Order: sequence, then structure tokens, then C-alpha cells
Amino acid sequence: MPDQNSTPPPAMPGTPGAPGTATAGVLSDLRAVDGALYAAVAATPTPTLDVALRRLSRTADHSKISLTVAAGLALLPGRPRKAAVVGVAAVALASASANLLGKRLVRRRRPDRERARVIVARQVPMPESASFPSGHTASATAFATAVGVALPPAAVPLGALALAVGYSRVHTGVHYPGDVAAGALLGFASAAAALTFVHAPLRLTGR
Repeated sequence: MPDQNSTPPPAMPGTPGAPGTATAGVLSDLRAVDGALYAAVAATPTPTLDVALRRLSRTADHSKISLTVAAGLALLPGRPRKAAVVGVAAVALASASANLLGKRLVRRRRPDRERARVIVARQVPMPESASFPSGHTASATAFATAVGVALPPAAVPLGALALAVGYSRVHTGVHYPGDVAAGALLGFASAAAALTFVHAPLRLTGR
């Protein structure tokens, strides 16, 4: 007679009940959704937005927009200058984390723009680095979040700008939406770290 207190044996790898199989299935589904969203953006005609978003994406290269805003804030004493310091620190953390850590660990291939038929009017040069996460989004989100906390009146315009930069990377065909979402999360984390290590000491010392 079987022991009623005995536990069933663990599922073998490769069987339907195995944890590894379930995880692989979830990841496969997420990749499918990610690809479908990318294809939907590529297939949606937006002639009015195409040129503007292409220019925005190019202008955001190397965090030029964020650094320009930081330079302007640094000219003003008090909170704006402190916001510039913490914003630049957040960008540095986000860029290093995305490019030196995230991309090297995941090594996701860039989207196939030709297959998705992303129109030429939208396109920017395809980066040679890995696709995941989006470094542009990480840096823009980090800057917007850090500066927004240090200087609340700047939170809404910089947040909207970060969203536009992130979307522009999908619109121009160089990133999947999942890359952008991961970049945004990385940006939030980088901003939190910068606020902890830069902004808090400045606030405590009153400088």
C-alpha cells in the first residue's frame, strides 16, 4: 500500500512540470509579445512623428540632451546646481550599468529592421552594441528622476522627455520595447543610488 505521507518526486528537467520548462515558456511568451509590439510600432504609419522622433533619438546620443540641461542648471546657484550634480551622477551610473554590465551579460541581438519593414524616414544608424537594455532610456530616465527629486518643478518636463527618448528608440527600430522597459528600470535604480550618495550628503551639510 503506498505511503500517503510521501511527497511526489520532483519533475525531471524537460518535463511539463519542471520549473525550468515553465520559466522558459514564460520567457518565450514575453519575447513573442515584445516582438509583436515592435512589429506593431513599425507597421503603424506616423509620417508627422517620424522625422521628429528620429532627430530626438540622434540628439539623445551620449546623453547630450541631459548634459546640456545639467550645464544650464549648474549656472544657477542653490537647488538647481545641486540637481545638476545629482543628475550627472545618475547618468554616469546608468550609462556604466547599461553598457558595461547589462549589454555584456545579456547580449541580445538588435531587431531586424529590414524584416519589420521600418521605413527609412524613421531610421537612425543601428548601434553595434547589444540591444538589452536601452542605454539611451536608462540615462534619460536616471537624469529625469534624479533631477526631478532634487528640483520638483523640473520633474514633469524631464519625465516627458525621458518617455519620448525611450519611445523614439523603438520608433526608429533600434530597440525592442522590452529593452526600453529594462532601461527605464535601470534608470530609476541609478537615480536612487545617485540621490543616496550625492544629493543626501549635500542636503545634510547644507551646501
